[in-house]
Amino acid sequence: MSPFFSDAKAGTVLHVGEDRKKETLSQWYAGLTVEQLEGIESVSMDMWPAYINATLQHVPEAQRKVAFDKFHVVKSLGTAVHKVRRQEHWALMKEGRDDLKGTKYDWLTHSVNKSAKQKARFEQLRTSTLKTARAWAIKEAAIQLWHRVHRPWAPEGWERWLMWAMRCRLKPVEAAARTIKNHLWGILTAIILKVSNGPVESINSRIKTIKVRCSGFRNKRRFANAIYFHLGGLDLYPESVCR
Repeated sequence: MSPFFSDAKAGTVLHVGEDRKKETLSQWYAGLTVEQLEGIESVSMDMWPAYINATLQHVPEAQRKVAFDKFHVVKSLGTAVHKVRRQEHWALMKEGRDDLKGTKYDWLTHSVNKSAKQKARFEQLRTSTLKTARAWAIKEAAIQLWHRVHRPWAPEGWERWLMWAMRCRLKPVEAAARTIKNHLWGILTAIILKVSNGPVESINSRIKTIKVRCSGFRNKRRFANAIYFHLGGLDLYPESVCR
């Protein structure tokens, strides 16, 4: 899938890139006028360094506009929980214990999607003294912080969370916490401005539909043209000749 840049409000694709390099996004920014660059209210993205650096270089006051998407933050913490569970499971199995056997998806599945039996089993797991239970609690605490949208409260809550996460002695969680600490400025922007990659995922789904219906494309340029045609917000209707 080619990377693309879109207007979340209009639901249209603005540019289809060749790759995820800094130069690709920089070239697109360079084609915008000063007024267009100043008119950008926020830029929601994942924590890809190339996109961050290009945006900071070209967009005025980008430090207050770059917003890191919630999904990617939560995903990094979910991956950390999975690594802790796997490491602990191996250690327990060597001791002849199967406490975590078959529980992989219990830690990954949202409570609303669990059956009554699964909820009962997970309640015992999450309240246990397992390292995985502690890692899961840290992840859930971070998700709850996303509802703190007021400027004075949001930084304070995240600073307390970072102290907990970075001293938990669970290496995968500590690594994820360091990443979050380095990108906290953009996470706070996402929370306060209430922006996310949600609209982008909707566009991404439509792009996949175009690709499937066309049974693929001969090259990237033809694929890009199809995306522009269907999702570029083009006015394809002829002007009326009636007065």
